[in-house]
Amino acid sequence: MAGSCSGGARCRNNMPEYETTDLNTQVLHVRSFGALWKANLREEDLSLEQAVPADEDAAVAEDFHCTPEIAAELRAVCRIDALKSSGKEDTEVIPEDTSLITLRVRQKALERREETITVDRACRQETFIYEMESRAIGKRPKDPVNLVKEAELVLTLSIFYPVIFQKDLYKSAFFYFEGIFYNDRRNPECRDLSRTIIEWAESRDRGYENLQAAIMEDYTFNDLNIKIGFPYLYCHQGDCEHIVIITDIRLIHRDDCLDRSLYPLLTKKHWLWTKKCFVCKMYTARWVTNDDSLAPQDPSFFCDVCFQMLHYDADGNKLGEFLAYPYVDPGIFN
Repeated sequence: MAGSCSGGARCRNNMPEYETTDLNTQVLHVRSFGALWKANLREEDLSLEQAVPADEDAAVAEDFHCTPEIAAELRAVCRIDALKSSGKEDTEVIPEDTSLITLRVRQKALERREETITVDRACRQETFIYEMESRAIGKRPKDPVNLVKEAELVLTLSIFYPVIFQKDLYKSAFFYFEGIFYNDRRNPECRDLSRTIIEWAESRDRGYENLQAAIMEDYTFNDLNIKIGFPYLYCHQGDCEHIVIITDIRLIHRDDCLDRSLYPLLTKKHWLWTKKCFVCKMYTARWVTNDDSLAPQDPSFFCDVCFQMLHYDADGNKLGEFLAYPYVDPGIFN
């Protein structure tokens, strides 16, 4: 999605040489981008209420290109109540003596499915993602105060997992967007993690100019200048970094989740398949060993710290017999 830049020449001058322009937009201001959409769309396009035709028979006749009499008959025959079963029978149980051909075909299909069913991790993942996407479609809040307003923007973000997982020990964190560090200062224990980076950048001519720090709580996404498709950064725990990419920006639609209290809305979650260290059971494996006299299994997986402590003494001398190889965890490709 392309966006106009408030200062075209300035944006072009600030674009690094290594940046691939076909993969991300120019810088755009989020609130201004939304205002442009709002100014160019009709009220009915922005409305979050479902449009109901004044004459439903006429609307059906227009859709099906038929006479009003046929449209009225179609509405009577195909109404939702007519499609529901009036009985309370168990629809999952098919009688053995049924005379209906379609039920006999379904029975054979169900039996064949039970015989050949396999556990498919990829299929389970797709089902899981679909359920997360569909659980809030068109959902409206019980409390009208939480109803999303018309012409609000929806940003879709992809957040990438780091290689090393860490426990939540420190409350300090920051987002980095377009030369500004937005520091989380909601807790008295929070520190300005960006200060060291800014001082490092200013200590010499490193090519990073005018880096700034701001308080995250004073801003919303509407206040940001961003590029769609560009990798930004979220950092917490001191050095645990997550790449953040804004993949889409659009106006809210009546079929979206309209309950403000549910945002940020998690619509997809990667199926993590990480190999943890056999010793600490906490960090991702960085080494794999074979024929390891110090390990109970073959192969065995270790994080960097546990591998060094178990297989080498304080002077760096090898302990025991083993073959060690760097290990790339497949979970990082999620």
